[in-house]
Amino acid sequence: MNKDVNTYGYARVSSREQIEDRQVIALKEMGIPQQNIYLDKMSGKDFERPQYKRLLQKLNSASVLYVTSMDKLGRCYRDLSEQWRIITKEKGAAIVVIDMPILDTRREKNLLGTFISDLVLALLSYVA
Repeated sequence: MNKDVNTYGYARVSSREQIEDRQVIALKEMGIPQQNIYLDKMSGKDFERPQYKRLLQKLNSASVLYVTSMDKLGRCYRDLSEQWRIITKEKGAAIVVIDMPILDTRREKNLLGTFISDLVLALLSYVA
């Protein structure tokens, strides 16, 4: 792992009764240290989640954020698109969606790579 890159993971389950183990294991397998994994046990209907907000404050242009799947980040297309923009454009961080390799903004840090990631995000969000 590159020492100049800060890796973070975000996991979410919809309720306190659900178990997040598979997500946390997948994030650790990507090399993310336990202390950099943020977990919320609440609905993905909006981004008013305490651990997500803490994570967002940590992200910068040297950060890579891993999520196991898009629906763990959020469920509402409009809000998800806005958060994607904040993370990738305002914060300058990369996003890696583990179960969707085409959504890895580290691959091509150019206009085409950004366009492809944004287009795929829009399509997936629309279908969801």
